[in-house]
Amino acid sequence: MSDESLEERVDTWLVKQMPIIQMHGGTGAVRECDPETGEVVVELGGACSGCGVSNVTANNIESGLIKAFPEIEDVTVRVPSTGDVGSDTVEGGRGGDLQYATDSAGHF
Repeated sequence: MSDESLEERVDTWLVKQMPIIQMHGGTGAVRECDPETGEVVVELGGACSGCGVSNVTANNIESGLIKAFPEIEDVTVRVPSTGDVGSDTVEGGRGGDLQYATDSAGHF
């Protein structure tokens, strides 16, 4: 068993997915990870906002995390409602302060 926390392991897993996401101009970051409840929240940004296949990316992340980590029971992947990809997006495509809509995007 690894000495890393669940959040660190999930972050490492997400980093491995980043080349695929970045290839299309997207970003991603683990925002919440609760080992007690098994809940994880991942936020996508950059070109993921408004992308017609962001729902596929979100579903792949959800199923991938649940398969990779038996202790994860619920994954939420949020995609911003705007196309903002400005200075808040940090180098490497992992972070930034994004604004999220309160209404469902309708494709999750």
